[in-house]
Amino acid sequence: MRIALIKGDGIGVDVAEAALAVVEAALGKVGQQAPACDEINAGAGYFSETGLDIESDSEARIDAADAVFLGAIGLPSIRHANGTEISPHLRLRDAFGLYAGVRPVKAYPNAPQRLADPRAASIDLVILRESTEGLFYSAATHNRSLVVTDDEVQDVLRITRSTTTKLHTFAFNLARKRRERGRPGTLTCVDKANVFTSLAFFRQLFDEVKDGFPDVPVGYNYVDAQALDLVRKPWDFDVLVTENMFGDILSDLAGGLVGGMGMAACAEIGDSTGLFQPAHGSAPDIMGEDKANPLAAILSGALMLDYLSEKLDQPELGDAADVINMAVEAGFQDNALRPMEFGGDMGTRAVTNQILSQIEEKRPLRASLGA
Repeated sequence: MRIALIKGDGIGVDVAEAALAVVEAALGKVGQQAPACDEINAGAGYFSETGLDIESDSEARIDAADAVFLGAIGLPSIRHANGTEISPHLRLRDAFGLYAGVRPVKAYPNAPQRLADPRAASIDLVILRESTEGLFYSAATHNRSLVVTDDEVQDVLRITRSTTTKLHTFAFNLARKRRERGRPGTLTCVDKANVFTSLAFFRQLFDEVKDGFPDVPVGYNYVDAQALDLVRKPWDFDVLVTENMFGDILSDLAGGLVGGMGMAACAEIGDSTGLFQPAHGSAPDIMGEDKANPLAAILSGALMLDYLSEKLDQPELGDAADVINMAVEAGFQDNALRPMEFGGDMGTRAVTNQILSQIEEKRPLRASLGA
């Protein structure tokens, strides 16, 4: 495996290193070699030194890799002249067509649960966010906003048939896969089709794709009602598919239900490559203090292995992903994971070392499955 590694800014460096250590240990557990990493400099710190937000040959190097792993990018003290963040990863989404933003949301035992209802312990859903179009199509990094006058700026919300059809196809396949793994496998289309023509088109394309997946149960929700339902009854949902900005907001809301952004893993997948990162920011207020929760990055590493298992047709990589997921689950079950983010006594290194210990203590996964 060849991984393009972007550690980035702030705690991104620490959590990326933690994730790769766990990935390497999980691969070793199933008899696979560690990935070869090509580290690419990028981020606000790199911008302040060079005037570039990412190395100039980065796209060619990413194209040569099997996947990209990103720590975090951005520092509030370093901005473009217009006040927007340094965010080359938004351009990478565009350049590599990373349309499928996968945001798992899962409750773990002994982790904070913000809802009093006991059913909150069973939250296990995925928010699938289109990541190249929608309202983010006009993001400043793409220079697509229209400054009409000093008194008016316009941003375009873009929905295209080609990208949205791929997104919905991905969503139906994901729901089907989750059903095969014991989850409900229901798919909910989240939009604002009652108000915006663009989002009525989003729903129309969903219905067109739906005809090819008669085995997948579907539902519909307007985004404002979905925000309400994520607080009122999140356990009723399995896979949600939605527009870019809606997904950005809903995934953060949902992350808050299961502990916080330190648990928010993320995959951004296109036709030829995938980028994997924790969904949290660079948290410069705790950078270098060994306080960051690395679990979002570690779980993103598991998503990367699961993706590469299919891309490279190597089932052992999927086994390694399962090793990581099982180690996190077991760590919380045993109350052995107590991140400072949750008021616990474990910093970045302690959490990482505990996951490594969980992996080391378990039998090889293939043996435990009787393989």
